[in-house]
Amino acid sequence: MNIYDSANQLEQDLRKTTEVSDLKLAFEAVKANDLAYKLFDKVQNKQFELQQKQMQGQEITDDDINAMRELTDQLSNYSEIQNLMEKEQKMNSMMDELNKIISKPIAEIYQDK
Repeated sequence: MNIYDSANQLEQDLRKTTEVSDLKLAFEAVKANDLAYKLFDKVQNKQFELQQKQMQGQEITDDDINAMRELTDQLSNYSEIQNLMEKEQKMNSMMDELNKIISKPIAEIYQDK
């Protein structure tokens, strides 16, 4: 058995799940609302900027935190974004469960001390 064939099959199976379909539809709804999408994009860019600062060893300031908080607070004004976040949460739950299943052989090695 080729493990990569199994991984490719899992990828194909994931595409057929309700969670992926719902996430795709939710993201399309965000993109259809120009204001919501611009804000979503702004938040993603700010997150990337803060991650870059961290990776470069730069301090994240209170101003950075406040700017991010203001942006994320604005997200709640859009039902499309709230729906997207809900669908992301469901997708993340499924991915966590899949990761537990996939990682089980490795976890068992360390449990059998």
